[in-house]
Amino acid sequence: MSPRLGHRTLSAAIVEQLRRDILAGTYAAGEQLRQDALAASFQVSRIPVREALFQLEAEGLVLIAPHKGAIVSAFSLEEIDDVFDLRALLEPRMLAQSAPLLTPHDFAEVSALEAEFKEAIAAGDVARWGQLNARYHLALYRHARQPRTLAIVTALLQTSDRFTRLQMNRAPALSRAESEHRKLLRLCQEGKAAQACDYLVAHIEKVRRDLHALLKRSAITQRNAPTHAA
Repeated sequence: MSPRLGHRTLSAAIVEQLRRDILAGTYAAGEQLRQDALAASFQVSRIPVREALFQLEAEGLVLIAPHKGAIVSAFSLEEIDDVFDLRALLEPRMLAQSAPLLTPHDFAEVSALEAEFKEAIAAGDVARWGQLNARYHLALYRHARQPRTLAIVTALLQTSDRFTRLQMNRAPALSRAESEHRKLLRLCQEGKAAQACDYLVAHIEKVRRDLHALLKRSAITQRNAPTHAA
């Protein structure tokens, strides 16, 4: 049973924990999240649990279906394309406005993340890598005066984290992503904002293509898997 929640609002704390569990794969795609069981686990009433599930639905991590309640969202090519279409549209827009305003202090802060990336890769810690990835991208967009877009992009990065954990469970993908991050940062440091935006789009599209390939291979594997009589 989870410890009683502290000073944070109950629903926000539950959102944070459930988001972390979904991203970590503790709850599998298609699994039902029962309000009564969650309320008992968190030692709260059903009201903050219900509010938390609505928030997770808004983030795309949960689907609330009639007569079924809350279900962990499954992966699909359509959902991946929806998320990555928006990322490829919105993130370069933010970078174009932010990049010319990035300071030496900003660059130093982003560069410092590289050491943390290396540690996460060495440890095979994909969960930590996903958190660092979101921090990295958002740090480059920090001077974009687009608060609504920032809120959308932050949610998209959270959803992307769940997708990319499939892709990043391979050392070559982690190393490639780290190399692409270094190049993106270098373009920003050199004042090549337009090139940086183009490279950002290419970076996002590579991840999308990898995810398409992974899901297609998974579908083929499932179709070809032998069936066993009960």
